[in-house]
Amino acid sequence: MRSDNRDTQHTILKVLVGSQAHGLAGPDSDADFRSVFVIPTAEMFRLDFKYQGARWMKAEEDETAWEIGQFLALAIQCHPLILETFLAPVITMDEWGSELRALFPAVWSPQRAYEAFIGYGANQRKKLLEKKDARPAKYAAAYIRVLYNLCELLETGTFTIRIAETPIGKTIAGLKDGAFRTGEVVDLAEYWTQEATRRLDGCHHRPDFERVNQFLVRLRKAFLT
Repeated sequence: MRSDNRDTQHTILKVLVGSQAHGLAGPDSDADFRSVFVIPTAEMFRLDFKYQGARWMKAEEDETAWEIGQFLALAIQCHPLILETFLAPVITMDEWGSELRALFPAVWSPQRAYEAFIGYGANQRKKLLEKKDARPAKYAAAYIRVLYNLCELLETGTFTIRIAETPIGKTIAGLKDGAFRTGEVVDLAEYWTQEATRRLDGCHHRPDFERVNQFLVRLRKAFLT
């Protein structure tokens, strides 16, 4: 009997995310992590194979993990949490993980990033207005942070993970501490949305999906045995 394929999955990258990475952690803040793993290619050819594209582990720490194929599929759609994983502080990384992080310029495109970040922000706004989990401050801070990061990305080709050290850092720290009125958050979001729209018009960055494909093919071949 063969072992469960989880026993042979190989993590190529693990990063720190959340308030610890953003520079907004308080005394009671947990550590959150994201990682990318690889399923041995031979496992994928078995009759009983069921693709596990993502997993979430809750123990002393929270960790969300994606299999490399799913991770890259989300990356070219510019999902904010995925793009953040390319840039966040590294906990562990092998050579494949290092090469993966170097793919960041190749995976994102301006229009897709704009749509994905604006959509993610709208989701945070909905949670803010609904006071989801009785934690509106968390969603207010995330709402403005993702819009600011979008503006950075469209202007510079990257964005800041440690948001506390940016010009908007004190504002976001205040939001996270609950020092806001809902209308103020909405007005601030409107400003940064307009900024993002303006910067999108001037952003001419082009992704390189062929480079991403070549990386994935090489990785699958390397993990064949």
